[in-house]
Amino acid sequence: MGNKVFASGDEAIAIGVKLCKPKVIAAYPITPQTIVVERLAEMVENKELNSKYIYVESEHSALSAVMGAAALGVRTFTATSSQGLLYMAEVLHYASGGRVPLVMMNANRSVALPWSIFDDQRDSLSLLDSGWIQVYVEDAQEALDTIIEAYKLAEDNRVLTPVMVNLDGFVLTHTYEGIDIPSKEEVDNFLPFFNFPYKMDFEKPKNIFFSSSPEHNIAFKYAQHLAMIKAKEVIKELDTEFENIFHRSYGGLLKGYLVEDAEIVLITLGSITGTAREVVDELRETGKKVGIVKLRYMRPFPAEALLESLRGVKIVGVFEKDISFGYEGTVFTNVASTLKSTDNSIKVFDFIGGLGGKNVSKNDIRNIFLKLIEIKNGGELQRVNFVNIGVEV
Repeated sequence: MGNKVFASGDEAIAIGVKLCKPKVIAAYPITPQTIVVERLAEMVENKELNSKYIYVESEHSALSAVMGAAALGVRTFTATSSQGLLYMAEVLHYASGGRVPLVMMNANRSVALPWSIFDDQRDSLSLLDSGWIQVYVEDAQEALDTIIEAYKLAEDNRVLTPVMVNLDGFVLTHTYEGIDIPSKEEVDNFLPFFNFPYKMDFEKPKNIFFSSSPEHNIAFKYAQHLAMIKAKEVIKELDTEFENIFHRSYGGLLKGYLVEDAEIVLITLGSITGTAREVVDELRETGKKVGIVKLRYMRPFPAEALLESLRGVKIVGVFEKDISFGYEGTVFTNVASTLKSTDNSIKVFDFIGGLGGKNVSKNDIRNIFLKLIEIKNGGELQRVNFVNIGVEV
């Protein structure tokens, strides 16, 4: 094993990237992502990391730069947040459509207006249809480990799809905790040398980033879809391999907590999972059969794994830090679609909170569970519920 350090989520990302040895890094700082590219700049300057560090004029340029470098056959990295991610939106589709195996970190942050530098997940969730694999982490250790997993996933020839690693702004990016750093030898054993099969090559020229006719376009989109579906299997495989080498597992696509006999389950995404887990422990002590399912991947969406984890559950709540205005939360849409397509007996309710970084407390989570328990006992609840608004509307 490596060594233990005290680090923020941003620093954990930078350490994970360093262990994966990207040859090109493109950087455009934006709060609360900035520490990631600052630490990587220091590593390159101190010759701890042999990489070309490119200062670019915008997030659009950052993603364009690493996409071009990856097309030449080298491992790359960039990072962004919020408005920066939205500015990249055009290139996100280029990269996924070109099947370029990129890894990018996104520090989840609310989007304007009102202007805010604090956390919610509307930035990344608004881009679920961009063709990128999206994974969300709970803490700094998972952030570091998921970066390593993300490169192996993106570069697998069965997948060849870019991966976005999301961690909650400030709550994770700037919070310090103890993490275990794997050794270089362990990472090298887990992550093979990058060999992009469709790279630009004068000896074996290929046509990439091309146009297609309406007749053929759908075939390329179908191939993207199949690769994303295949990624589910690959994620399970690499999680098992990761556990064998590093002795840590995150459950692959999702991870349940006390769901085996649960009647009521709350589905979470990101750092709020830790708070919810404490509430579940407290409620279990009073005899309440409650549990949690922590979604790790929103794309590919783990429909089959979710159904399996909720077998026997009567009531499901979804807590999320986003909303599709005028309808419901995006996570809820995906969960409800999965459940209702197979089992109309499960009642599902949406809880929206934490927008713009508003604190979500243990008491907020406890109240969600108490409302769901009330439903179990014959009460009523709206399909979509806002948590702790704090102002009159």
